[in-house]
Amino acid sequence: MKNTNGKISVFVLMIVMMSVSSLLIAQSNPAPKSASEMVKAAKQQIENLTPQQVQDELAKGNVVLIDIRETEELKQNGKIAGAVHAPRGMLEFYADPSMPYYKPEFDKSKRIILHCASGGRSALATATLKQMGYENVAHMDGGFKAWKESGKPVVE
Repeated sequence: MKNTNGKISVFVLMIVMMSVSSLLIAQSNPAPKSASEMVKAAKQQIENLTPQQVQDELAKGNVVLIDIRETEELKQNGKIAGAVHAPRGMLEFYADPSMPYYKPEFDKSKRIILHCASGGRSALATATLKQMGYENVAHMDGGFKAWKESGKPVVE
């Protein structure tokens, strides 16, 4: 009897160890996410503002509005007056003071609000800035499209 119980205990221990190993491997290799899933996850970690909230904050001052759309998008659709253009592909380089591309508009002492065309890229970009140590950062949910649809002013 002792011999059988010992074999069962070793067998159970091996199964437990294999299960724990599988869980650890699964955690280190998360399942791939779609762009939509990544945007949804980012929006849960950041501050999402309406166009009206953005307009109100801009009126108060000490806010930098960053437009992360591509140059062609600005040419075709216009922009929000006073917005600083920083295409999404250059954001991290513009926001890092140690980089030669750093833009002083990315001042951590100011409120920074990002926007794109519809809110997906700016949600991801806002999460990125938070990872870079920016604390007072938000994005305009719905982006430039929501801004225009709510009747806010646009510079052509």
